[in-house]
Amino acid sequence: MALRARALYDFHSENPGEVSVRENEVVLLHTDQDIEGWLEGTNSRGERGLLPASYVEILKSDPATSGDGNRYANIPSVPSIPSAASDAVPSFSTFSQHPGQHGYQPSQGSDEDWDEDWDDASTVADEPAGIGGLHDFEGNGPSTYRVSTSSMSRAGNAQQAKSSATVSRNLNRFSTFVKSGGEAFVLGEASGFVKDGDKIYVVMGPYGPEWQENPYPFACTIDDPTKQTKFKGMKSYISYKLTPTHTHTQVNRRYKHFDWLYARLVEKFPVISVPHIPEKQATGRFEEDFISKRRKGLIWWMNHMTSHPVLARCDVFQHFLTCSSTDEKAWKQGKRKAEKDDMVGANFFLTISTPAAPLDLQEVDSKTDGFKAFTKRMDESVLHVNATLSEFARKQIAGFKKEYQKVGQSFKALSQVFELDQQAYSVGLNHAIAYTGDAYEAIGEFFAEQPRQDLDPIMDLLALYQGHLANYPDIIHVQKGALTKVKESQKHVEEGRMESAQAEGVRDRCNIISFATMAEIQHFHRIRVRDFKAQMQHHLREQIAFFQKITGKLEEALHMYDQA
Repeated sequence: MALRARALYDFHSENPGEVSVRENEVVLLHTDQDIEGWLEGTNSRGERGLLPASYVEILKSDPATSGDGNRYANIPSVPSIPSAASDAVPSFSTFSQHPGQHGYQPSQGSDEDWDEDWDDASTVADEPAGIGGLHDFEGNGPSTYRVSTSSMSRAGNAQQAKSSATVSRNLNRFSTFVKSGGEAFVLGEASGFVKDGDKIYVVMGPYGPEWQENPYPFACTIDDPTKQTKFKGMKSYISYKLTPTHTHTQVNRRYKHFDWLYARLVEKFPVISVPHIPEKQATGRFEEDFISKRRKGLIWWMNHMTSHPVLARCDVFQHFLTCSSTDEKAWKQGKRKAEKDDMVGANFFLTISTPAAPLDLQEVDSKTDGFKAFTKRMDESVLHVNATLSEFARKQIAGFKKEYQKVGQSFKALSQVFELDQQAYSVGLNHAIAYTGDAYEAIGEFFAEQPRQDLDPIMDLLALYQGHLANYPDIIHVQKGALTKVKESQKHVEEGRMESAQAEGVRDRCNIISFATMAEIQHFHRIRVRDFKAQMQHHLREQIAFFQKITGKLEEALHMYDQA
Protein backbone atom coordinates (compact mmCIF):
# COMPACT_ATOMS: atom_id res chain seq x y z
CA MET A 1 0.00 0.00 0.00
CA ALA A 2 1.41 3.37 -0.98
CA LEU A 3 2.18 5.84 1.81
CA ARG A 4 1.88 9.61 1.61
CA ALA A 5 4.96 11.66 2.54
CA ARG A 6 5.90 15.32 2.48
CA ALA A 7 9.21 16.49 1.02
CA LEU A 8 11.22 18.47 3.58
CA TYR A 9 13.72 19.81 1.03
CA ASP A 10 14.11 20.26 -2.69
CA PHE A 11 15.83 17.26 -4.31
CA HIS A 12 17.02 17.43 -7.92
CA SER A 13 17.71 14.07 -9.53
CA GLU A 14 21.06 13.94 -11.29
CA ASN A 15 21.32 10.22 -12.00
CA PRO A 16 19.21 7.46 -13.58
CA GLY A 17 16.74 5.92 -11.16
CA GLU A 18 16.27 9.05 -9.06
CA VAL A 19 13.21 11.29 -8.98
CA SER A 20 13.05 15.03 -8.30
CA VAL A 21 10.76 16.51 -5.64
CA ARG A 22 10.06 20.02 -4.42
CA GLU A 23 9.90 21.16 -0.82
CA ASN A 24 6.43 20.51 0.69
CA GLU A 25 5.45 18.37 -2.31
CA VAL A 26 3.38 15.32 -1.35
CA VAL A 27 4.79 12.09 -2.77
CA LEU A 28 3.61 8.48 -2.71
CA LEU A 29 6.04 5.99 -1.19
CA HIS A 30 5.83 2.37 -2.28
CA THR A 31 7.30 1.20 1.04
CA ASP A 32 8.33 2.80 4.31
CA GLN A 33 11.46 0.60 4.48
CA ASP A 34 14.42 2.60 3.19
CA ILE A 35 17.16 0.94 1.17
CA GLU A 36 20.38 2.24 2.69
CA GLY A 37 18.93 5.70 3.16
CA TRP A 38 16.80 5.80 -0.01
CA LEU A 39 13.07 5.35 -0.59
CA GLU A 40 11.20 4.53 -3.76
CA GLY A 41 8.34 6.85 -4.54
CA THR A 42 6.28 8.70 -7.12
CA ASN A 43 6.14 12.50 -7.20
CA SER A 44 3.11 14.64 -7.98
CA ARG A 45 3.97 14.54 -11.69
CA GLY A 46 3.77 10.77 -11.82
CA GLU A 47 7.54 10.25 -12.05
CA ARG A 48 8.81 7.22 -10.15
CA GLY A 49 12.28 6.66 -8.69
CA LEU A 50 14.52 6.87 -5.64
CA LEU A 51 14.80 9.85 -3.29
CA PRO A 52 16.73 10.33 -0.01
CA ALA A 53 14.82 9.06 3.02
CA SER A 54 16.13 12.01 5.07
CA TYR A 55 14.44 14.44 2.68
CA VAL A 56 10.86 13.31 3.44
CA GLU A 57 8.59 12.65 6.39
CA ILE A 58 5.73 10.16 6.26
CA LEU A 59 2.31 11.67 6.81
CA LYS A 60 0.50 9.75 9.53
CA SER A 61 -2.83 11.41 8.81
CA ASP A 62 -4.52 13.59 6.21
CA PRO A 63 -2.64 16.88 5.73
CA ALA A 64 -5.75 18.82 6.63
CA THR A 65 -5.77 17.36 10.14
CA SER A 66 -3.38 17.84 12.99
CA GLY A 67 -0.60 15.41 13.79
CA ASP A 68 3.02 14.70 13.06
CA GLY A 69 2.43 14.70 9.33
CA ASN A 70 1.28 18.31 9.50
CA ARG A 71 3.73 19.73 12.01
CA TYR A 72 4.97 22.37 9.56
CA ALA A 73 1.51 23.42 8.35
CA ASN A 74 1.37 26.47 10.62
CA ILE A 75 4.72 27.94 9.60
CA PRO A 76 4.06 31.41 8.19
CA SER A 77 4.44 31.67 4.45
CA VAL A 78 7.29 33.75 3.10
CA PRO A 79 5.94 36.94 1.53
CA SER A 80 6.68 37.44 -2.12
CA ILE A 81 9.13 40.16 -2.99
CA PRO A 82 8.38 42.57 -5.83
CA SER A 83 10.87 42.47 -8.65
CA ALA A 84 12.09 45.92 -7.74
CA ALA A 85 13.74 44.45 -4.66
CA SER A 86 16.29 42.70 -6.78
CA ASP A 87 17.46 46.02 -8.12
CA ALA A 88 17.32 47.79 -4.81
CA VAL A 89 19.23 45.39 -2.55
CA PRO A 90 21.53 42.43 -3.06
CA SER A 91 19.77 39.21 -3.96
CA PHE A 92 19.57 36.53 -1.28
CA SER A 93 21.36 34.14 -3.61
CA THR A 94 24.68 35.84 -2.86
CA PHE A 95 26.22 32.40 -2.38
CA SER A 96 25.99 29.48 -4.78
CA GLN A 97 22.99 27.40 -3.81
CA HIS A 98 24.21 23.88 -4.48
CA PRO A 99 21.77 21.14 -3.34
CA GLY A 100 24.55 19.62 -1.24
CA GLN A 101 28.29 19.52 -1.09
CA HIS A 102 29.06 15.97 -2.19
CA GLY A 103 28.04 16.33 -5.80
CA TYR A 104 29.75 19.66 -6.39
CA GLN A 105 31.75 20.27 -9.54
CA PRO A 106 33.81 23.39 -10.31
CA SER A 107 31.59 26.09 -11.75
CA GLN A 108 31.39 26.41 -15.51
CA GLY A 109 30.33 29.45 -17.44
CA SER A 110 31.47 32.78 -18.69
CA ASP A 111 32.40 34.26 -15.32
CA GLU A 112 36.19 34.16 -15.34
CA ASP A 113 36.47 30.93 -17.29
CA TRP A 114 39.43 28.72 -16.66
CA ASP A 115 42.40 29.64 -18.84
CA GLU A 116 44.00 27.21 -21.23
CA ASP A 117 47.20 27.38 -19.17
CA TRP A 118 45.40 26.77 -15.87
CA ASP A 119 46.27 23.08 -15.92
CA ASP A 120 49.14 22.92 -18.37
CA ALA A 121 51.03 19.72 -17.56
CA SER A 122 54.01 20.84 -19.60
CA THR A 123 54.92 23.59 -17.18
CA VAL A 124 55.41 21.44 -14.10
CA ALA A 125 56.89 18.05 -13.34
CA ASP A 126 54.53 15.60 -11.72
CA GLU A 127 55.43 14.13 -8.35
CA PRO A 128 57.13 10.71 -8.35
CA ALA A 129 54.78 7.79 -8.62
CA GLY A 130 53.68 6.09 -5.44
CA ILE A 131 52.82 7.34 -1.97
CA GLY A 132 54.92 10.27 -0.80
CA GLY A 133 56.73 9.72 2.47
CA LEU A 134 57.49 5.98 2.12
CA HIS A 135 61.13 6.75 2.88
CA ASP A 136 60.04 7.96 6.26
CA PHE A 137 59.91 4.38 7.50
CA GLU A 138 63.72 4.56 7.35
CA GLY A 139 63.65 7.48 9.74
CA ASN A 140 64.65 10.05 7.15
CA GLY A 141 61.63 12.29 7.23
CA PRO A 142 58.36 13.13 8.96
CA SER A 143 56.53 10.27 10.61
CA THR A 144 54.20 8.40 8.25
CA TYR A 145 52.15 5.33 9.06
CA ARG A 146 49.83 2.96 7.28
CA VAL A 147 46.22 2.87 8.44
CA SER A 148 43.39 0.72 7.22
CA THR A 149 39.93 0.20 8.62
CA SER A 150 40.83 -3.39 9.32
CA SER A 151 43.75 -2.38 11.56
CA MET A 152 41.45 -0.03 13.44
CA SER A 153 39.09 -2.83 14.43
CA ARG A 154 39.30 -5.14 17.41
CA ALA A 155 38.64 -8.18 15.29
CA GLY A 156 41.82 -8.41 13.19
CA ASN A 157 42.42 -8.43 9.46
CA ALA A 158 40.83 -11.75 8.58
CA GLN A 159 37.57 -11.10 10.35
CA GLN A 160 37.33 -7.58 8.94
CA ALA A 161 37.47 -9.01 5.45
CA LYS A 162 34.48 -11.15 6.38
CA SER A 163 32.71 -8.08 7.76
CA SER A 164 32.87 -6.17 4.52
CA ALA A 165 31.61 -9.20 2.67
CA THR A 166 28.78 -9.91 5.12
CA VAL A 167 27.18 -6.47 5.55
CA SER A 168 25.23 -5.62 2.41
CA ARG A 169 26.24 -2.78 0.14
CA ASN A 170 24.03 0.09 -0.88
CA LEU A 171 21.90 -0.71 -3.90
CA ASN A 172 22.18 2.87 -5.17
CA ARG A 173 25.73 3.88 -5.98
CA PHE A 174 24.55 7.50 -6.22
CA SER A 175 23.59 7.58 -2.55
CA THR A 176 25.33 10.32 -0.59
CA PHE A 177 26.47 7.65 1.84
CA VAL A 178 28.19 5.84 -1.04
CA LYS A 179 29.52 8.90 -2.89
CA SER A 180 30.98 10.40 0.28
CA GLY A 181 32.97 7.23 1.00
CA GLY A 182 31.05 6.61 4.21
CA GLU A 183 29.91 3.15 3.14
CA ALA A 184 33.37 2.02 2.02
CA PHE A 185 34.85 3.15 5.33
CA VAL A 186 32.22 1.47 7.49
CA LEU A 187 32.59 -1.76 5.50
CA GLY A 188 36.32 -1.80 6.13
CA GLU A 189 37.47 -1.01 2.60
CA ALA A 190 39.45 2.19 3.26
CA SER A 191 43.24 1.95 3.37
CA GLY A 192 46.00 4.51 3.10
CA PHE A 193 49.05 6.21 4.58
CA VAL A 194 48.36 8.92 7.15
CA LYS A 195 51.08 11.41 8.02
CA ASP A 196 51.21 12.97 11.47
CA GLY A 197 50.45 16.32 9.92
CA ASP A 198 47.28 14.92 8.35
CA LYS A 199 45.79 13.64 11.60
CA ILE A 200 42.57 15.36 12.66
CA TYR A 201 41.70 15.21 16.34
CA VAL A 202 38.27 15.14 17.94
CA VAL A 203 38.31 15.88 21.67
CA MET A 204 35.63 15.87 24.35
CA GLY A 205 34.65 19.40 25.27
CA PRO A 206 32.22 20.64 27.94
CA TYR A 207 29.28 20.15 25.54
CA GLY A 208 30.39 16.97 23.82
CA PRO A 209 32.73 16.09 20.93
CA GLU A 210 34.42 19.02 19.19
CA TRP A 211 37.29 19.57 16.79
CA GLN A 212 40.59 20.24 18.49
CA GLU A 213 41.25 23.97 18.41
CA ASN A 214 43.76 25.41 15.98
CA PRO A 215 46.82 26.22 18.13
CA TYR A 216 47.83 28.95 15.66
CA PRO A 217 44.64 30.84 14.78
CA PHE A 218 44.77 33.43 12.03
CA ALA A 219 42.56 35.60 9.86
CA CYS A 220 42.77 36.78 6.27
CA THR A 221 41.75 40.08 4.71
CA ILE A 222 40.43 40.46 1.16
CA ASP A 223 41.04 43.92 -0.29
CA ASP A 224 41.46 45.99 -3.43
CA PRO A 225 39.52 44.09 -6.10
CA THR A 226 41.19 45.19 -9.36
CA LYS A 227 40.27 44.62 -12.98
CA GLN A 228 43.17 43.11 -14.90
CA THR A 229 43.67 41.84 -18.42
CA LYS A 230 45.72 39.24 -20.24
CA PHE A 231 46.22 38.08 -23.83
CA LYS A 232 46.79 41.71 -24.84
CA GLY A 233 43.52 42.84 -23.35
CA MET A 234 41.38 40.11 -24.89
CA LYS A 235 40.51 38.61 -21.49
CA SER A 236 39.56 40.53 -18.35
CA TYR A 237 39.17 39.37 -14.78
CA ILE A 238 39.00 40.67 -11.21
CA SER A 239 41.93 40.01 -8.90
CA TYR A 240 41.62 40.18 -5.10
CA LYS A 241 44.46 40.85 -2.66
CA LEU A 242 44.54 38.34 0.19
CA THR A 243 46.71 38.94 3.27
CA PRO A 244 46.78 36.17 5.92
CA THR A 245 47.75 37.37 9.38
CA HIS A 246 50.02 34.38 10.04
CA THR A 247 52.28 35.21 7.05
CA HIS A 248 51.56 38.91 6.40
CA THR A 249 52.42 38.14 2.77
CA GLN A 250 49.98 39.36 0.15
CA VAL A 251 48.83 37.04 -2.63
CA ASN A 252 46.53 37.75 -5.57
CA ARG A 253 43.66 35.37 -6.28
CA ARG A 254 40.88 35.28 -8.84
CA TYR A 255 37.38 33.91 -8.48
CA LYS A 256 38.37 30.74 -10.35
CA HIS A 257 40.96 30.03 -7.66
CA PHE A 258 38.27 30.22 -4.97
CA ASP A 259 36.08 27.99 -7.13
CA TRP A 260 38.81 25.37 -7.50
CA LEU A 261 39.58 25.44 -3.77
CA TYR A 262 35.91 24.98 -2.90
CA ALA A 263 35.68 21.89 -5.13
CA ARG A 264 38.75 20.33 -3.52
CA LEU A 265 37.46 20.92 0.01
CA VAL A 266 34.02 19.49 -0.76
CA GLU A 267 35.65 16.37 -2.17
CA LYS A 268 37.99 15.93 0.78
CA PHE A 269 35.71 16.52 3.79
CA PRO A 270 32.45 14.52 3.59
CA VAL A 271 31.12 15.44 7.06
CA ILE A 272 32.33 19.05 7.24
CA SER A 273 30.13 21.86 5.96
CA VAL A 274 32.27 23.79 3.50
CA PRO A 275 30.67 27.24 3.16
CA HIS A 276 29.43 28.05 -0.34
CA ILE A 277 31.34 30.66 -2.30
CA PRO A 278 29.47 33.61 -3.85
CA GLU A 279 27.68 32.62 -7.02
CA LYS A 280 28.86 33.20 -10.55
CA GLN A 281 27.41 35.92 -12.74
CA ALA A 282 27.49 35.88 -16.52
CA THR A 283 26.89 39.59 -17.07
CA GLY A 284 27.68 42.76 -15.17
CA ARG A 285 30.58 41.16 -13.32
CA PHE A 286 32.78 44.23 -13.74
CA GLU A 287 30.17 46.62 -12.35
CA GLU A 288 31.13 48.30 -9.10
CA ASP A 289 28.09 47.11 -7.13
CA PHE A 290 28.62 43.48 -8.14
CA ILE A 291 32.33 43.58 -7.34
CA SER A 292 31.62 45.10 -3.93
CA LYS A 293 28.90 42.54 -3.26
CA ARG A 294 31.14 39.63 -4.26
CA ARG A 295 34.01 40.89 -2.12
CA LYS A 296 31.72 41.05 0.92
CA GLY A 297 30.60 37.50 0.20
CA LEU A 298 34.19 36.30 -0.09
CA ILE A 299 35.05 38.02 3.18
CA TRP A 300 32.26 36.12 4.95
CA TRP A 301 33.43 32.91 3.29
CA MET A 302 37.03 33.48 4.32
CA ASN A 303 36.01 34.26 7.88
CA HIS A 304 34.26 30.90 8.15
CA MET A 305 37.19 29.09 6.59
CA THR A 306 39.80 30.55 8.94
CA SER A 307 37.48 29.93 11.91
CA HIS A 308 37.18 26.20 11.24
CA PRO A 309 39.80 24.15 13.15
CA VAL A 310 40.06 21.57 10.35
CA LEU A 311 39.55 23.59 7.17
CA ALA A 312 41.93 26.36 8.25
CA ARG A 313 44.83 23.94 8.71
CA CYS A 314 44.41 21.68 5.69
CA ASP A 315 47.21 21.71 3.12
CA VAL A 316 45.16 22.81 0.13
CA PHE A 317 43.79 25.85 1.95
CA GLN A 318 47.25 26.82 3.18
CA HIS A 319 48.58 26.44 -0.36
CA PHE A 320 45.81 28.75 -1.58
CA LEU A 321 46.71 31.38 1.03
CA THR A 322 50.50 31.26 0.95
CA CYS A 323 51.71 30.30 -2.54
CA SER A 324 53.29 33.30 -4.24
CA SER A 325 51.18 34.87 -6.96
CA THR A 326 54.20 35.08 -9.24
CA ASP A 327 55.47 31.51 -8.77
CA GLU A 328 53.32 29.71 -11.35
CA LYS A 329 55.30 26.47 -11.08
CA ALA A 330 54.87 26.25 -7.30
CA TRP A 331 51.16 26.99 -7.65
CA LYS A 332 50.62 24.21 -10.16
CA GLN A 333 52.67 21.74 -8.15
CA GLY A 334 50.51 22.41 -5.10
CA LYS A 335 47.39 22.24 -7.22
CA ARG A 336 48.32 18.83 -8.65
CA LYS A 337 49.27 17.54 -5.21
CA ALA A 338 45.85 18.54 -3.88
CA GLU A 339 44.08 16.89 -6.81
CA LYS A 340 46.03 13.65 -6.17
CA ASP A 341 45.32 13.67 -2.43
CA ASP A 342 44.60 10.11 -1.27
CA MET A 343 43.04 11.18 2.03
CA VAL A 344 39.66 12.08 0.56
CA GLY A 345 36.27 10.42 0.80
CA ALA A 346 36.52 7.10 2.66
CA ASN A 347 40.19 7.64 3.47
CA PHE A 348 39.39 10.97 5.12
CA PHE A 349 37.89 9.05 8.04
CA LEU A 350 41.24 7.26 8.52
CA THR A 351 42.79 10.59 9.50
CA ILE A 352 40.36 11.16 12.39
CA SER A 353 41.65 10.44 15.89
CA THR A 354 38.88 10.12 18.48
CA PRO A 355 38.71 9.85 22.29
CA ALA A 356 39.10 6.33 23.69
CA ALA A 357 35.62 6.08 25.15
CA PRO A 358 33.04 5.33 22.40
CA LEU A 359 29.85 7.32 21.97
CA ASP A 360 26.38 6.03 22.76
CA LEU A 361 25.16 5.57 19.19
CA GLN A 362 21.53 5.70 20.27
CA GLU A 363 22.18 9.11 21.81
CA VAL A 364 24.03 10.14 18.64
CA ASP A 365 21.01 9.12 16.58
CA SER A 366 18.72 11.20 18.81
CA LYS A 367 21.01 14.25 18.61
CA THR A 368 21.26 13.89 14.84
CA ASP A 369 17.46 13.86 14.57
CA GLY A 370 17.30 16.94 16.78
CA PHE A 371 19.85 18.77 14.64
CA LYS A 372 17.98 17.78 11.49
CA ALA A 373 14.78 19.30 12.89
CA PHE A 374 16.67 22.40 14.03
CA THR A 375 18.30 23.05 10.65
CA LYS A 376 14.97 22.50 8.88
CA ARG A 377 13.26 25.13 11.01
CA MET A 378 16.27 27.45 10.85
CA ASP A 379 16.23 27.24 7.06
CA GLU A 380 12.55 28.22 7.02
CA SER A 381 13.18 31.09 9.43
CA VAL A 382 16.19 32.33 7.46
CA LEU A 383 14.06 32.47 4.31
CA HIS A 384 11.31 34.32 6.13
CA VAL A 385 13.64 36.87 7.76
CA ASN A 386 15.42 37.51 4.48
CA ALA A 387 12.14 38.06 2.63
CA THR A 388 10.98 40.45 5.35
CA LEU A 389 14.23 42.43 5.32
CA SER A 390 14.28 42.55 1.53
CA GLU A 391 10.79 44.01 1.47
CA PHE A 392 11.68 46.48 4.22
CA ALA A 393 14.81 47.57 2.33
CA ARG A 394 12.78 48.01 -0.85
CA LYS A 395 10.33 50.25 1.00
CA GLN A 396 13.14 52.36 2.45
CA ILE A 397 14.92 52.77 -0.88
CA ALA A 398 11.82 53.52 -2.89
CA GLY A 399 8.76 54.17 -0.74
CA PHE A 400 10.15 55.94 2.33
CA LYS A 401 12.48 58.11 0.27
CA LYS A 402 9.65 59.14 -2.01
CA GLU A 403 7.25 59.92 0.84
CA TYR A 404 9.76 62.01 2.78
CA GLN A 405 10.66 63.89 -0.39
CA LYS A 406 6.96 64.60 -1.02
CA VAL A 407 6.64 66.03 2.49
CA GLY A 408 9.77 68.12 2.00
CA GLN A 409 8.57 69.44 -1.35
CA SER A 410 5.19 70.38 0.13
CA PHE A 411 6.89 72.39 2.91
CA LYS A 412 9.10 74.15 0.36
CA ALA A 413 6.04 74.97 -1.74
CA LEU A 414 4.42 76.49 1.35
CA SER A 415 7.47 78.67 1.98
CA GLN A 416 7.33 79.88 -1.62
CA VAL A 417 3.70 80.90 -1.14
CA PHE A 418 4.61 82.78 2.04
CA GLU A 419 7.29 84.68 0.16
CA LEU A 420 4.56 86.30 -1.94
CA ASP A 421 3.63 88.32 1.16
CA GLN A 422 7.00 90.18 0.95
CA GLN A 423 6.85 91.24 4.58
CA ALA A 424 10.23 91.68 6.25
CA TYR A 425 9.11 90.03 9.49
CA SER A 426 8.13 86.81 7.63
CA VAL A 427 11.51 86.25 5.93
CA GLY A 428 12.90 84.22 8.87
CA LEU A 429 9.83 81.98 8.96
CA ASN A 430 9.95 81.44 5.21
CA HIS A 431 13.58 80.37 5.39
CA ALA A 432 12.88 78.05 8.34
CA ILE A 433 10.03 76.32 6.52
CA ALA A 434 12.16 75.93 3.40
CA TYR A 435 14.97 74.49 5.54
CA THR A 436 12.48 72.04 7.05
CA GLY A 437 11.56 70.95 3.53
CA ASP A 438 15.25 70.40 2.73
CA ALA A 439 15.65 68.44 5.97
CA TYR A 440 12.83 66.06 5.01
CA GLU A 441 14.30 65.54 1.57
CA ALA A 442 17.66 64.78 3.18
CA ILE A 443 16.00 62.30 5.55
CA GLY A 444 14.51 60.59 2.51
CA GLU A 445 18.03 60.14 1.16
CA PHE A 446 19.13 58.80 4.56
CA PHE A 447 16.46 56.09 4.33
CA ALA A 448 17.51 55.16 0.81
CA GLU A 449 21.16 54.78 1.82
CA GLN A 450 20.61 53.05 5.17
CA PRO A 451 19.97 49.43 4.03
CA ARG A 452 23.59 49.19 2.86
CA GLN A 453 24.66 49.81 6.44
CA ASP A 454 22.31 47.66 8.52
CA LEU A 455 20.11 45.36 6.39
CA ASP A 456 22.48 44.21 3.65
CA PRO A 457 25.04 42.80 6.13
CA ILE A 458 22.34 40.69 7.78
CA MET A 459 21.15 39.39 4.41
CA ASP A 460 24.73 38.53 3.46
CA LEU A 461 25.01 36.53 6.68
CA LEU A 462 21.69 34.79 6.01
CA ALA A 463 22.86 33.88 2.51
CA LEU A 464 26.02 32.26 3.86
CA TYR A 465 24.05 30.29 6.42
CA GLN A 466 21.54 29.11 3.88
CA GLY A 467 24.53 27.61 2.06
CA HIS A 468 25.57 25.84 5.27
CA LEU A 469 22.03 24.60 5.85
CA ALA A 470 21.92 23.18 2.32
CA ASN A 471 24.97 21.05 3.20
CA TYR A 472 23.60 19.39 6.30
CA PRO A 473 21.07 16.96 4.75
CA ASP A 474 24.01 15.24 3.02
CA ILE A 475 26.11 15.22 6.19
CA ILE A 476 23.21 13.81 8.19
CA HIS A 477 22.65 11.23 5.46
CA VAL A 478 26.23 9.96 5.89
CA GLN A 479 25.74 9.67 9.65
CA LYS A 480 22.39 7.91 9.25
CA GLY A 481 23.88 5.50 6.71
CA ALA A 482 26.62 4.51 9.15
CA LEU A 483 24.09 3.91 11.92
CA THR A 484 22.03 1.78 9.54
CA LYS A 485 25.07 -0.43 8.93
CA VAL A 486 25.52 -0.89 12.66
CA LYS A 487 21.90 -1.97 13.06
CA GLU A 488 22.22 -4.31 10.12
CA SER A 489 25.37 -5.92 11.50
CA GLN A 490 23.75 -6.39 14.92
CA LYS A 491 20.82 -8.11 13.26
CA HIS A 492 23.21 -10.40 11.38
CA VAL A 493 24.88 -11.35 14.66
CA GLU A 494 21.51 -12.25 16.18
CA GLU A 495 20.74 -14.39 13.14
CA GLY A 496 24.15 -16.10 13.27
CA ARG A 497 25.23 -14.63 9.92
CA MET A 498 28.08 -12.55 11.35
CA GLU A 499 30.56 -12.93 14.18
CA SER A 500 30.23 -10.42 17.00
CA ALA A 501 33.83 -9.26 16.50
CA GLN A 502 33.02 -8.32 12.93
CA ALA A 503 30.00 -6.32 14.04
CA GLU A 504 32.22 -4.55 16.57
CA GLY A 505 34.45 -3.45 13.69
CA VAL A 506 31.47 -1.89 11.93
CA ARG A 507 30.44 -0.19 15.17
CA ASP A 508 33.95 1.15 15.79
CA ARG A 509 34.07 2.76 12.37
CA CYS A 510 30.58 4.18 12.76
CA ASN A 511 31.81 5.62 16.05
CA ILE A 512 34.52 7.55 14.18
CA ILE A 513 31.96 9.01 11.75
CA SER A 514 29.72 9.88 14.70
CA PHE A 515 32.52 11.70 16.54
CA ALA A 516 33.26 13.74 13.40
CA THR A 517 29.58 14.53 12.81
CA MET A 518 28.98 15.58 16.42
CA ALA A 519 32.11 17.76 16.34
CA GLU A 520 30.90 19.47 13.16
CA ILE A 521 27.45 20.08 14.66
CA GLN A 522 29.09 21.60 17.74
CA HIS A 523 31.23 23.87 15.55
CA PHE A 524 28.17 25.01 13.60
CA HIS A 525 26.36 26.07 16.77
CA ARG A 526 29.40 27.92 18.09
CA ILE A 527 29.96 30.00 14.97
CA ARG A 528 26.20 30.55 14.61
CA VAL A 529 26.06 32.14 18.06
CA ARG A 530 29.20 34.16 17.33
CA ASP A 531 28.02 35.42 13.94
CA PHE A 532 24.44 36.28 14.79
CA LYS A 533 25.40 37.98 18.06
CA ALA A 534 27.96 40.17 16.30
CA GLN A 535 25.70 40.95 13.35
CA MET A 536 22.67 41.86 15.46
CA GLN A 537 24.86 44.14 17.58
CA HIS A 538 26.14 45.80 14.41
CA HIS A 539 22.58 46.17 13.10
CA LEU A 540 21.33 47.87 16.26
CA ARG A 541 24.33 50.20 16.46
CA GLU A 542 23.73 51.26 12.86
CA GLN A 543 20.03 51.76 13.57
CA ILE A 544 20.81 53.92 16.59
CA ALA A 545 23.28 56.00 14.59
CA PHE A 546 20.73 56.29 11.78
CA PHE A 547 17.95 57.66 13.96
CA GLN A 548 20.41 59.93 15.76
CA LYS A 549 21.32 61.38 12.35
CA ILE A 550 17.63 61.95 11.60
CA THR A 551 17.15 63.52 15.02
CA GLY A 552 20.11 65.81 14.40
CA LYS A 553 18.65 66.94 11.09
CA LEU A 554 15.27 67.70 12.67
CA GLU A 555 16.95 69.57 15.54
CA GLU A 556 18.77 71.76 13.00
CA ALA A 557 15.43 72.55 11.38
CA LEU A 558 13.88 73.35 14.76
CA HIS A 559 16.74 75.72 15.58
CA MET A 560 15.95 77.72 12.43
CA TYR A 561 12.62 78.77 13.94
CA ASP A 562 14.38 80.18 17.01
CA GLN A 563 16.09 82.62 14.65
CA ALA A 564 12.97 83.45 12.64
